[in-house]
Amino acid sequence: MKISVHAKTGAREDLVEKVSDTEFNVSVRARPVDGRANQAIIGVLAEYFKVSAARVRIVVGQTVKNKILEIK
Repeated sequence: MKISVHAKTGAREDLVEKVSDTEFNVSVRARPVDGRANQAIIGVLAEYFKVSAARVRIVVGQTVKNKILEIK
């Protein structure tokens, strides 16, 4: 399954907000330094979908706020 994510970094708490079936807003406390925010987004989404973090990967958008992720 592929989903569209709008990432918000430096938030007060880690949070996943469902916009539609394939669109999510994801807030993470981590800052976008050395890939920490991307790893935090993967971890938060893995927890949300109850899958291993290894099953979540960023397909498009490593360095931008709008991302497409694949969840296996």
